[in-house]
Amino acid sequence: MKQTPDDSFSFLDLGRRRTLFGAAVLSASAVAILAGRDTLAAQGAKSSAGNAEADARILNTALGAELEAVAAYQVGAESGLLTPATKPVALQFQGHHKAHADTLAGAIRKLGGKPVEAKGRYEFPTDKLKAEADVLRFAAGLERGAVSAYLNAVPLFNDRALSQAAASILGDEAMHWAVFRQVLGETPVVPAAFMS
Repeated sequence: MKQTPDDSFSFLDLGRRRTLFGAAVLSASAVAILAGRDTLAAQGAKSSAGNAEADARILNTALGAELEAVAAYQVGAESGLLTPATKPVALQFQGHHKAHADTLAGAIRKLGGKPVEAKGRYEFPTDKLKAEADVLRFAAGLERGAVSAYLNAVPLFNDRALSQAAASILGDEAMHWAVFRQVLGETPVVPAAFMS
């Protein structure tokens, strides 16, 4: 069955993300990639106090969503529904989310903030996971939401180096989404020329 953007479901509610992004306290499923990691750590201390606090708040919300993504991938990995060929890729993507969560937490500390911690329990619609394709659609929705979240986050940072890092994270999320689209039998390119 071909999935359209409107009928997909994801681990993280996209509407909630967009609403929070519009408010300066954004929700982002973040994945920091190598180029952004050093930038996040090195540039964090250069912001003024007010700007640093605002940037730390954005990063902390991203960290919360990142930790939720790690948990979501764990649910998929433990579902018993992934084939031996698919499960290692899902775990690799989960590893990206873990690395980015660590990076975000470090940047928050450098900005003088206290990183949020993972929740004890997340509410995922696990009753909808009946086959491998369901798990992959979950993951695709997660990555699609992260692309949208980072697209909205890039202009919000006071420290432009953090914007650059968020843009690199966006690229990683887009690659994950493309992989899942291809595995689901969909064209790996996004459905439109521009993301919103």
